[in-house]
Amino acid sequence: MADHQPVLSVEKLTTSFRSGGEWRSVIRDISFTVDAGETVAIVGESGSGKSVTALSAMRLLPAGKARTQGRAILEGQDLLALPEKQMRAVRGGRIGMIFQEPMTSLNPVFTIGNQLAEALVLHRDMSWAQAEAEALRMMERVRIPAARSRLGEYPHKFSGGMRQRVMIAMALACRPRLLIADEPTTALDVTIQAEILHLIRELQREETMAVLFITHDMGVVAEVADRTVVMLRGDMVETGETAAIFAAPQKPYTKALLAAIPRLGTMGETPFPRRFPSVDPATGAVEEGRETRAPQAEARPILEVENLRKRFDVRGGRIHAVEDVSFSIQPGETLSLVGESGCGKSTTGRSILRLLEPSGGTVRIEGQDLATAGRKGLRDMRRAAQMIFQDPFASLNPRLTVGAAIAEPILSHGLMGRAAARERAVELIEQVGLPASVAGRYPHEFSGGQRQRISIARALALEPRLIVADEAVSALDGSVKAQVANLLLDLQERMGLAYLFISHDMAVVERISHRVAVMYLGEIVEIGPRRSVFDTPRHPYTRRLIEAVPLPDPARRGSLPPALSEELKSPMRPLDYAPPQRRYEEVAPGHFVQMAAA
Repeated sequence: MADHQPVLSVEKLTTSFRSGGEWRSVIRDISFTVDAGETVAIVGESGSGKSVTALSAMRLLPAGKARTQGRAILEGQDLLALPEKQMRAVRGGRIGMIFQEPMTSLNPVFTIGNQLAEALVLHRDMSWAQAEAEALRMMERVRIPAARSRLGEYPHKFSGGMRQRVMIAMALACRPRLLIADEPTTALDVTIQAEILHLIRELQREETMAVLFITHDMGVVAEVADRTVVMLRGDMVETGETAAIFAAPQKPYTKALLAAIPRLGTMGETPFPRRFPSVDPATGAVEEGRETRAPQAEARPILEVENLRKRFDVRGGRIHAVEDVSFSIQPGETLSLVGESGCGKSTTGRSILRLLEPSGGTVRIEGQDLATAGRKGLRDMRRAAQMIFQDPFASLNPRLTVGAAIAEPILSHGLMGRAAARERAVELIEQVGLPASVAGRYPHEFSGGQRQRISIARALALEPRLIVADEAVSALDGSVKAQVANLLLDLQERMGLAYLFISHDMAVVERISHRVAVMYLGEIVEIGPRRSVFDTPRHPYTRRLIEAVPLPDPARRGSLPPALSEELKSPMRPLDYAPPQRRYEEVAPGHFVQMAAA
């Protein structure tokens, strides 16, 4: 608990950016304190000013383009008045910062161990040998498997979740007085998120560290924050004790934020997906989302996957990324594939669409075996099955207007002439809830949620029957996530689309799925109707995934499962490894669980 000594005191912080020859304020009169041992959360949607507030206090905004007024006092020193040389000593030493995108924060030409050790030598006055030993200890503490052997690897060899753990190790290694965590768990799986929250809390207790936690995940806020600051378009709209804000939010925007949270266990008796509640941000009025209809009962599934395998040969062995995976999806049905980073979810989706060549097994789309399909067969398959990628910005060509990007697949398949394709692109833009006027704009001119809608419009251009959605809503703010998920459900109901929904967000999965398949180390360990899997999970890994979802209720704080002690397992095997034959038991109608190996 806090000992009520402010470590950071922000007073009337106002930051402006130069635009078109004039200064425009992006945050205005922000004031709050963070006490020793206390966690204060700043919440709000993208563009609310959360990150700018932290970057202003750290003086990390570009000189000449940004102007900051007010005060940011760290243990008696006004950071905004310090000379730059002293400020450099504060950053990484007395203040640690975890950024949202770790790849942009790590130097690609230095090894992970080198970067960790350098910070320790610089800020904790250690010898290089001491720093390397401490770097190893911190990597083990943030649960990086085979930490000793990975000290000498470069950032590009780490997954996104692993890179985020490295950033957390780096920020905590120097035992800062204040930790600023900017969306540190947004891209992480629920079990890893739970581990990281445990770790930050543990180190906070040991060091009486103050934590400023920037997030849009209200479940995380309920779990970690003592006090909460709510921001909207650069202004503070509400602040107070976290429990009080959750129990009785005063402002319509805060009510809207809380209503948009997907909550586990709110689906009732329905076996079908249910839309997310819609909220009026002006009044805070909530309209409960209605239930969708049953999927079409057709004799032939749109997708049939049998014994799918994908293996990668690497130095020292072979990675069994996908091993003996089988399932089918009916028209109008959503099957969600869930599990942690590295479990094989995305590799499964890419192998199904032949973006990766499978190592074995059979994939049939509308009865057509893709392994025997020639060039024309694959081209037809691209019309029947499309993919929505996790990062819409990376999957859209920055040189094409969004109208041209949506029309491109129509033209490449020769379905329409240029004029008709342009008209069809405008129709699709309107179909995903955007105005027709945006067709002439470029991807960088849109928010993340808008870009994801454009990616959905492009996926619909060829009128597919199956869509593989790979973490399509994972990085979106709560209300935007709800809007995009509702859009996917509306399109499914209207067009009879089948979805393979790949996600680690268990609360969203519960809301929009008909059936759920749980993956662990490349294998499906449990599959069945959504209600059966969530209400009576039978595999220990499924239970842990569900338990690890933070509950958006401060009264139930501490409900996350205890931190794991064993090292994370790896899917890498010796070249001569022969996978065991797996057995599945049907524990309820359509609900199958992998049996433990004998």
